[in-house]
Amino acid sequence: MAVSKSFLVSSKLETLLSNPNDPSPSPAPLIRIPTCPMNNNGSRRGLIQRARCEISASKAASISALEQLKTSAIDRYTKERSSIVVIGLNIHTAPVEMREKLAIPEAEWPRAITELCNLNHIEEAAVLSTCNRMEIYVLALSQHRGVKEVTEWMSKTSGIPVSDLCHHRFVMYDKDVTQHLFQVSAGLDSLVLGEGQILAQVKQVVNLGQGVNGFGRHISGLFKKAITAGKRARTETNIAAGAVSVSSAAVELALMKLPAHATSSSARMLVVGAGKMGKLVIKHLVAKGCTKMVVVNRSEERVEAIRREMMPSGVEIVYKPFDEMLACAGEADVVFTSTASESPLFLKEHVESLPPVADGRLFVDISVPRNVGSCVGELDNARVYNVDDLKEVVAANKEERTKKAMEAQGIIEEESKQFEAWRDSLETVPTIKKLREYCERTRAGLVERFMSKHGDGMDKKTRKAVEDLTRSVVNKILHGPMQHLRCDGSDSRTLKETLENMQALNRMYGLDVELLEDKIRAKVEQK
Repeated sequence: MAVSKSFLVSSKLETLLSNPNDPSPSPAPLIRIPTCPMNNNGSRRGLIQRARCEISASKAASISALEQLKTSAIDRYTKERSSIVVIGLNIHTAPVEMREKLAIPEAEWPRAITELCNLNHIEEAAVLSTCNRMEIYVLALSQHRGVKEVTEWMSKTSGIPVSDLCHHRFVMYDKDVTQHLFQVSAGLDSLVLGEGQILAQVKQVVNLGQGVNGFGRHISGLFKKAITAGKRARTETNIAAGAVSVSSAAVELALMKLPAHATSSSARMLVVGAGKMGKLVIKHLVAKGCTKMVVVNRSEERVEAIRREMMPSGVEIVYKPFDEMLACAGEADVVFTSTASESPLFLKEHVESLPPVADGRLFVDISVPRNVGSCVGELDNARVYNVDDLKEVVAANKEERTKKAMEAQGIIEEESKQFEAWRDSLETVPTIKKLREYCERTRAGLVERFMSKHGDGMDKKTRKAVEDLTRSVVNKILHGPMQHLRCDGSDSRTLKETLENMQALNRMYGLDVELLEDKIRAKVEQK
């Protein structure tokens, strides 16, 4: 609906807006909310007063962004539900040079969620940061303002100008977000169609989000359902069959680029980093016939664990510490890098001093941020490839997996509808809570008035009977409305009727504004 300059507030909301931290009704000096005359019958029960927020230009500059949220376009927050939004850049929209600046290590995802939820229009958040994508999922009070705040946050944390981010980013809302994340989880949006590593990364979002305040009901529910969709797509369509992972594609690329006389067993291989990706590179090298390689890592424990896992393959895996990395690179034909370092490990001055090899030393960098500086590619004795260069490898077998992707899309559609129905069903929960609170306030007030007039001499047993009787009456009266507000989302017709019932009750009892008060109070407490 269109946003009007005038908006609906209750007398309680006027106090909250004036000073959210002060329970007293005295208005704040910066905001004046004049109350319009009441209707003819003068009743205040269920009345929603109309007011206009008047802020002078000279004073507006001193009002915080949060206060501006509370004093502008309030109809938007009472009549429209919050939106799920994704703002992201991935391998399809942005080069690795930009993605690496935006990358957030897994250990910092909880901190990022907290910072995002401190933004004025963001209620919940999640971060999905991999070598191929950087995507931020939020529950936003306002679509436009939420996107603006998140984009500015991304600019501040990465150093990339907002204009550049806007040129490369993509933005989706609500149902499109659901479709997108479910496709991502199923591997349908990956560089390698059907690859399985992304599902593990989506699971990690949920694992790291547990217990983090801003990883709320809507966003956590979205990611949990995405895991279900991803699992179903893989098991029911077998789309992962024949798919290559980023690590296997890196090995394939290296072997394609070797000189004609070299083979996987004769080329001298160096793997820098023994984490998840490094371990997969080692496995794929062994599968391709490599019998000896050097692995540089900060500790030997991981390398020893990989050795034990490979036994008795007859493969020699030599461990070297990081301070010997350059010396090891000087003795290698192919260097794979896959560490979490936020700054390059190999720069031009490092590589140009290394002994030359036939046709140039090959660097295959599958890290984001990159471990090999782009300047290294300027050297005559070095050839550098990163994750964006793997497309020629992953094109193989794509036609067959595209057919399976179409089958998987049907599963995505089904799971998306179930999630949207579940999310719609959540809309009634605040109304149920507020309606019960309203009725309980009314009951308690009437009982108190009755007791003040007729309670003298009444014993405790009779008083309890009055309390029990009035509660029973209220529960009986509420039984019908509550039944018509509860819905699991499985029946679209019933869901539509339930939401209509909710909207009618919100209007009849003036619950819209109370629901807004809760949203504002939550943001004030969060700030």
